[in-house]
Amino acid sequence: MVNVLILLAEADAEYTAAAEWYETQKDGLGERFINIIQARLLLIQQYPERYPKRKGNFREAPVLIFPYTIIYTFYKSKQIITVSAIYHGSRNPKKKFRR
Repeated sequence: MVNVLILLAEADAEYTAAAEWYETQKDGLGERFINIIQARLLLIQQYPERYPKRKGNFREAPVLIFPYTIIYTFYKSKQIITVSAIYHGSRNPKKKFRR
């Protein structure tokens, strides 16, 4: 059975805004960001327990090349992964678990 991955609206908005910003910086950079995030989300979906719990049930998966971390929870019994944030490293780290 495949794990279901749900991207919360706030995480989706962060993701979209970041991709658009990177694309304004350099042609193709936004697309590269999207591809790297998608690859990491696929890895999380396939191996949700790969990344350790950081606070409560929240896990953090670092994003390669870009200064972002994917914050998610995994409910093993239901096989559901909920991505609550795609969080930029310069933001206040105390706020990344507030969703």
